[in-house]
Amino acid sequence: MMVNSGIRSREVRLISESGEQLGVKATRDALALAEAANLDLVLVSPNAKPPVARIMDFGKFRFELQKKQREARKKQKTISIKEIRLSPTIGEADFNTRLKNATKFLEKGDKVKVSVRFRGRAITHKDLGQKVLEQMAEATKELAVVESRPKMDGRSMFLMLAPKADKNN
Repeated sequence: MMVNSGIRSREVRLISESGEQLGVKATRDALALAEAANLDLVLVSPNAKPPVARIMDFGKFRFELQKKQREARKKQKTISIKEIRLSPTIGEADFNTRLKNATKFLEKGDKVKVSVRFRGRAITHKDLGQKVLEQMAEATKELAVVESRPKMDGRSMFLMLAPKADKNN
């Protein structure tokens, strides 16, 4: 944002600190008015014809802006994607362990990418991999919604699970 002597245009449409329009003024006159009020001349809309400048306390304005940004960051929630790898011929105990991990991730609010890696000739049995993924989706249906159906990507098949939105309500 351009402030005080950094404003290069010849004339500006001036707005006072109280918000009233003072009309089009020469930049040096506007700067003199701002200095007389012991405030800054800030270019608010540089692309307008003529550019719009406002008399304000720039330090206070910047502080308020930073405060708003901090508040916005606090309210923001970052969602990370956790991956769980399965094999097409996974055993019952191993499946339950992976299911427990997936449940833990979903309860924390993370998305879960469940992938089945096909090694060697196992790629010919894509139906087994799909069955394992469907079994995982079915086991987590209380906590999660299926965001994307099982699909192949190279030698692995994956499905995305997202936590249900109404779990807190």
